[in-house]
Amino acid sequence: MCDDELIPPQADMTEREWLRAGSETTAGGPSMRTTGRVPQWVNRRTLLGGAMAGAALAVLPSPAESPASAAPRLGGPGAFPFPEHPNGKGEFAILVTGDAGTGDEAQYAVAAAARDLCRTEGIGLAVGLGDNIYENGPESDDDSEFQDKFEKPNSGIDVPWLMVLGNHDCSGLIPGSGGDPSRGDREVAYAATSRRWYMPSRYYSVPLPAADPLVEFFAIDTIPWSSYVAQLDPHYRWDGPYMREQRNWLDGALRASRARWKVVIGHHPYLNNGKHGSAGSYDGFEIGNYTSGVHLKEMYENVVCGRADLILSGHDHTLQILEPTARTGGTRQVVCGASAKTEDGTAHFGHPAAWQNFSDHGFMVLKVSGARLTIDAYTVDVATRKATLAHRTRQTRPVAAPVRTHA
Repeated sequence: MCDDELIPPQADMTEREWLRAGSETTAGGPSMRTTGRVPQWVNRRTLLGGAMAGAALAVLPSPAESPASAAPRLGGPGAFPFPEHPNGKGEFAILVTGDAGTGDEAQYAVAAAARDLCRTEGIGLAVGLGDNIYENGPESDDDSEFQDKFEKPNSGIDVPWLMVLGNHDCSGLIPGSGGDPSRGDREVAYAATSRRWYMPSRYYSVPLPAADPLVEFFAIDTIPWSSYVAQLDPHYRWDGPYMREQRNWLDGALRASRARWKVVIGHHPYLNNGKHGSAGSYDGFEIGNYTSGVHLKEMYENVVCGRADLILSGHDHTLQILEPTARTGGTRQVVCGASAKTEDGTAHFGHPAAWQNFSDHGFMVLKVSGARLTIDAYTVDVATRKATLAHRTRQTRPVAAPVRTHA
């Protein structure tokens, strides 16, 4: 392995430990920057040949590259349109779900509870944060699982769904490995026939309203950076053309955005108190270019933190609204992955949190106006299919707003 690939991940730390690390130069290591606003010092270390990430599957054919953009609403006949005006409460209201695609009773219960709320809250848009089709992703772009694990459960939630890819959507020989990113193209293709499912590309942006955006969503593909096995197809390597193109696109899109509020949506979180842990040390691994998500960590810190207001992620089957901190440059991490599965009821790490729940099913609602951004977290009782508002967080100041005002 070449020395220039030896980028050291940093394990989950408390905020105090992270800040202390930023003020100390550890012996033998060069200085490195993270968010570009808060300096961090880390050492280079040998990565042991990428031991856990070296499990090989098969060399996959490289698809043609397709640039992402702020695409217009495309989809099947009668595709539900993007909202162009706030609801009756003066807000754009967005349903947030994640890790939903099981087709089992819990998914139907959460969707039923969300459907009732959509009517009362005037929700005009929804987000699906990956693992859309458990356990292996679709076998084709017209796989019946799209009906059983997306369309039927979400019947009556008649809005566009901004969808991103999860590791289970891109399974290789091992379910959930993320070892075959090309499988994600089937979900992109499915968008051409669905009224709900919106995925014009593997990564893309959506401004609302389109003409004079108040909020802009930046959907990213985190899988090739965080797969449980090495990517053998050069196109999808962590430093291959696909990931370089995506990173450059996101950097430019965030810079160019005229929206007051900016929201990055992707399956894998930057920070996380659930059992999967945070980028750079996912599932306790701190070696190799994959598995740990070390390169996703670096991307979040250098491209997203301090520029976006929110990172919305799934992957961990929990509900977490973490606090913006110096480490994140003011960006807030939200984990919403309990729409069909739950975890062990335990917080495994101690990142500052406004609220978190590790045992209940649920979803969230994001409300956006010129004056504020609000996140409502709901838990769901599967037996009764009823949602309970468990927490509300508001913020009034964007992290990096353009010089313009909204009513």
